[in-house]
Amino acid sequence: MAKVLSIILILMFLWIQYHVWYGAKGHQKLSELETKIVEQKEFNLSLIEQNSALRYEIHLLRNNPNMLEERAREQLGLIREGEIFYRVIPSESE
Repeated sequence: MAKVLSIILILMFLWIQYHVWYGAKGHQKLSELETKIVEQKEFNLSLIEQNSALRYEIHLLRNNPNMLEERAREQLGLIREGEIFYRVIPSESE
C-alpha cells in the first residue's frame, strides 16, 4: 500500500511540475510575457521620441514663417506670385 501511495504522490508531483513549467500559466509563458513587455517598452519609447520630434516640428511650423513656406514649397509644390516653376525631369539614361 505504501508503494502505491508513493507512486501516486510522485506522479502528482511530476504532473504539478509539468504544469508549473510548461502549462498555460507556467514559467515558459511568464518568460514569453516578460520578453513581450520589454519589446513593448522599447516600442513605446520610440513612439515617445517620434511624438517629441513631431511636437518640435509643429512648434517650428507655428512660430517660424520660413519653415512653413519651405514645407509648402517642398510638399505641396506651392510658388509665390510672380515666380516661375520649372520641373526638371531626368532622362531615362540617368
